Amino acid sequence: MVVIDAENMVLGRLASVVAKRLLKGEEIVIVNAEKAVIIGNRSFIVNKYLERRNIGSVRKGPYYPKMPDRILRRTVRGMLPMKKSSGKEAYKRLKVYMGVPKEFENAKMEKIEEAKNNKLEGFITLKELSIQLGANLR
Repeated sequence: MVVIDAENMVLGRLASVVAKRLLKGEEIVIVNAEKAVIIGNRSFIVNKYLERRNIGSVRKGPYYPKMPDRILRRTVRGMLPMKKSSGKEAYKRLKVYMGVPKEFENAKMEKIEEAKNNKLEGFITLKELSIQLGANLR
């Protein structure tokens, strides 16, 4: 099992690397999901996610998440072939947490170099995005 720290990682780059590794058969745990970032204009990103949340109905969907761990999990899901059994099995091998749970505090955390955020401005964290979407974070 691989534990990946999502702190200051770009969401899309992290998700694509994780999706490829899941398809190879690895079990992956992502911690600190609320500290992952989305690069771009803050208001544009918030409006895009608000539009996604407003599509459809409560009964029929599509259902878009508000919580940071669920947003990250949903992003990885979008990069997996969910209509095939290999994609569904790969998705089951993924676990995403906000913060670091007690069972993973002493585990060796892995950082993905190609997903690191080098920008000083022009991004929004998943926690800030979730608050804008109306999530009730403690």
